[in-house]
Amino acid sequence: MQERVVEIILFLVNELRSNKRLNDVDVSSLTRDGYTQSEISSAFSWLFERLSVGKSITDVASGASTSYRMLNDAEKMVVGSQAFGYLIQCQQLGLLNNMDVETIIERIMMAGFAAVGLPEMKSFVAGYLFDLENSNGQISLGTNDTIH
Repeated sequence: MQERVVEIILFLVNELRSNKRLNDVDVSSLTRDGYTQSEISSAFSWLFERLSVGKSITDVASGASTSYRMLNDAEKMVVGSQAFGYLIQCQQLGLLNNMDVETIIERIMMAGFAAVGLPEMKSFVAGYLFDLENSNGQISLGTNDTIH
């Protein structure tokens, strides 16, 4: 489920980048795409929590340039191009910073995976994002919770 919530967060951040406010985002397309109300609420909750404690979604308002990590030969053998592209997309949209990307790649390499494709990378990113939030004392919505 966390992977689906991250997909919604990416959608919402894309909407924010096009100068929309969260209140103005049309979530009906998300429900048509099969996302549950709980998943949508969890994504909004994650963004509201992050913004309410003063954390910013980098690059949403500013066009600040950032550097991108390149994979070495050993990492290229493990991390597929789609998986790495997804990681860079998360970084470009401000969900991950340079250190987060480095940490995720290190975890993948240390875990000894033979190959990491897009589904595995989505799991890694989701696990990292939600583990990071919970380790800071933040509370995420459960699977059956909604915001009213």
